[in-house]
Amino acid sequence: MASLTLRDVRKSYGATQVMHGVDLDIVDGEFVVFVGPSGCGKSTLLRMIAGLEEISGGSIAIGDREVNDVAASKRGVSMVFQTYALYPHMTVYKNMAFGLKQIKTDPAEIDRRVRDAAEILQITDYLDRSPRNLSGGQRQRVAIGRAIVRHPEVFLFDEPLSNLDAALRVQTRLEIARLHERLETTMIYVTHDQVEAMTLADKIVVLRDGRIEQVGSPIELYDRPANAFVAQFIGSPKMNFFTTSDLTTNSSEKLGQTIASNMQTGMRPEHLDVSDTANAVVEGSLELVENLGEYALVHLKTASGVEFIAKTERPPEVAKGSTIGFSIKPELVHLFDADSGHRIT
Repeated sequence: MASLTLRDVRKSYGATQVMHGVDLDIVDGEFVVFVGPSGCGKSTLLRMIAGLEEISGGSIAIGDREVNDVAASKRGVSMVFQTYALYPHMTVYKNMAFGLKQIKTDPAEIDRRVRDAAEILQITDYLDRSPRNLSGGQRQRVAIGRAIVRHPEVFLFDEPLSNLDAALRVQTRLEIARLHERLETTMIYVTHDQVEAMTLADKIVVLRDGRIEQVGSPIELYDRPANAFVAQFIGSPKMNFFTTSDLTTNSSEKLGQTIASNMQTGMRPEHLDVSDTANAVVEGSLELVENLGEYALVHLKTASGVEFIAKTERPPEVAKGSTIGFSIKPELVHLFDADSGHRIT
C-alpha cells in the first residue's frame, strides 16, 4: 500500500493545456473516486499516475518516491480498464498469471497468487475456461484478478463498469467495495457516474476542464458543495436552482435569511415538501410525474419558466397543469453567487 501526492501536475498537447496545476493528497489505503463530465480530465489524470501519459509539469509521488521518470511497469500500480483486454486464446488462469510470468515469478508463487485472487473474486470455478465462455461481469472480475495478483501499491480503475448492464454494474460495484475492505489497498477509481462515486468513495475529487472543483467525502460534497457546478453534479436528481424572481413573495422571511438578486438558491428535490400557499417558497405548474413506486419524481415549471423537480413519496393528487407549492427547511437551502457560482452559505 502507498500514499499518493500530486503537486502542480499539468498536461499539455502542443499549445493546448488540458490539466491545469492539480494538487492532491491521497492517504494510504484510501478509496478515491475521480468524477466529472466527459472531457474533464479524469482519465488523463489517472493515466499520468499510471505512467501511460507523460506529465508536462509538476510532480507525482507514490509513497516517498517521485515517479515522474519511472516506467509504468516499475511504479507499483495495477490498472483495470473499461475494456477487459483479456487474451482470448488463454484460459482465465493463464490470463491472470501472464503478467507474473513475464517478470519470471516463481511458478509456485504464481499459482498461489492466482488461486488466492480467484477465491477473493469467486471465480475459482472458471480458471480453466476461456474468456469467451464468461459473462461480462465475470470477465471484468478476471481483469480485476489480473491486477490483484501483482500485489500493487495502488489500484487504478478507469470506468470499469461502463460496459456492463445496470444489474451487473450494481453487483460488480458491491464486489469492488468489498475488495477494498478486504485488501485495504489504495484505490483510485474514475467514473462519470456520480452514484458510483457516492457509494464507493472515501473521498471524491470533482473535476471540470482539467481543474479540481472540490475534494471531500461524499456527504461533505452533498451537504456543502463548494459551488453550483458541484451542487448540480453531486446528487440524483440534480439540485434545483432558482433566482429571486422564481420564488414566492416573502420567501426570504419564510427561509429566515436574506436572498438577494445576485444569489442563486439551491434546493435538492428530496428536500422539497408539498405545501399550502401560505408556507410555500416556490410554486410550479405540474408538467409530468414519474411514478417509480418507492417514490415519485414530479416535474414542474415556475411562472417565470424555470423547470425543477420535486421528489415525493407519492404522486400529487392534482391534475396536469395545476399549480403546487413547496416548502423547505431553512437549513437545507444552499445559496450561491449568481456570477461566480461560489457558495455563499
